[in-house]
Amino acid sequence: MNSNLKQHLILGGARSGKSRYAEQLARHYEAEGQTVFYFATAQTHYQDEKGQSQLDIEMQQRIEHHQSQRPAHWQTIEAPVQLAEAIQQYDAPNHCLLVDCLTLWTLNLLHAEQLAQARQQLLKTLPKLQGTLILVSNEVGLGVVPLGELSRQFVDELGWLHQKLAEQLPQVTFMIAGQPLPLKDTL
Repeated sequence: MNSNLKQHLILGGARSGKSRYAEQLARHYEAEGQTVFYFATAQTHYQDEKGQSQLDIEMQQRIEHHQSQRPAHWQTIEAPVQLAEAIQQYDAPNHCLLVDCLTLWTLNLLHAEQLAQARQQLLKTLPKLQGTLILVSNEVGLGVVPLGELSRQFVDELGWLHQKLAEQLPQVTFMIAGQPLPLKDTL
């Protein structure tokens, strides 16, 4: 991996300040002359029990809130599944790629049963990147073991992804109560 490469994993619970902190970092890199690209992984539609597509109004409101918090000139790339490909497409030495968030990306892939392949592709892509990368994800494994096989699988898969990313990336920060706690900084 390029030793000058800036790659940062930001973890934390819901409403811990992860996205705000990631956006502050992106603004910093933008001030240094980088162009910011925002990779959104959320989906606003889901399949109901009858297989019909339904609008998730609460998720739509969350997305709109996040959009109102970031600069309008940042280009948003929708990447609910094909994240590695999207990152590669927009990668350049003067680009800052902000991915928010890996939690929803993992959930999207878990439902599509494509997670192992997509995770491996993402991990292989990271060392090849030329630009700055900021990854945001929820740390969901701090509580009790969840009920239900799918919930446990989700917590396990996300935890394994975080471990692999933290091992590979030079910077890892844990957010709590809006405060960043550096876990790893090898830049």
